[in-house]
Amino acid sequence: MERAQKREFVNSLHGVFSNTGVIVVAHYSGLTVADMTKLRRLVREAGGQVKVAKNRLAKIALQGTSAEGISDLFSGPTVIVFSDDPVSAPKSAVNFAKENDKLVILGGAMGETVLDPDGVKSLASLPSLDELRGQLAGLLQAPAGKIARLLMEPGGQIARILSAYSERDKAA
Repeated sequence: MERAQKREFVNSLHGVFSNTGVIVVAHYSGLTVADMTKLRRLVREAGGQVKVAKNRLAKIALQGTSAEGISDLFSGPTVIVFSDDPVSAPKSAVNFAKENDKLVILGGAMGETVLDPDGVKSLASLPSLDELRGQLAGLLQAPAGKIARLLMEPGGQIARILSAYSERDKAA
């Protein structure tokens, strides 16, 4: 890379570190190109991105951001997985790491909070933002449905009683 390209890359990475919801750092030593392509596809489908950066450039890009505390994680062959949704990037990375033991999660950051590998795994176990929205909608609709059923129940009981009397009279 030329000096201008490096400067542009550092500025781009600085924007990523400043504006994303969560960052996951992992070692990818031993992953094949097909494995990396699969990881990129999985993360992209979840709404995130994967970047491989030189550690020195990543550390420079981290300076002045809220995620500056994770600069110690950048040693060896590292890959950065990030997304705006605080659950999708960790979930994708952890699920891929379960299938492929060559991806080793080192930690990450969510805002100013530095995460260890267990913290990333606990984030991955949370439901995503879309799942939470669905659960909330279901919770909000459930009481209305119960109220409607309760209001309709007395009328239904009266109708069944009248129907039973009318059928009993017809049979007699």
